[in-house]
Amino acid sequence: MMGTLADGARAGGAHTLGVIPQTLVDLEVADTASDELIITDDMGSRKDLMIERSDAFITLPGGLGTLDELFEVWTTATLDIHRKPIAVVDLDGFYSGLLRWLGELADTDFVRQAALDQITVVTSIPAAFDAIERALQAR
Repeated sequence: MMGTLADGARAGGAHTLGVIPQTLVDLEVADTASDELIITDDMGSRKDLMIERSDAFITLPGGLGTLDELFEVWTTATLDIHRKPIAVVDLDGFYSGLLRWLGELADTDFVRQAALDQITVVTSIPAAFDAIERALQAR
């Protein structure tokens, strides 16, 4: 999915940056068409660099890697390591179960409402771009 997204971005004239750990390069999954490709030592370094180099974060439907990245970005935001907008695209209710569960955690004080408020949930990619743009303008 990331490769398709990157291909579409490049087709639209966008600059693409790939950040990948060496272990995945060894498995031949690197996006060698990236305008810029940075190879890191491990996944932790990859996420750190992605957070550092990004202005905002949009989470699309995905699997464990997507969830890992979302929670890393969100956790570092709650720790005030960055103040970058985070949008989750809940396309066709993909994340509804997770979002419901997180809301329930807030009811038990395991997750603060302020942390939940750091994530903007939208139902489309255009809405995600709009939310990110509004958040960046409000800074």
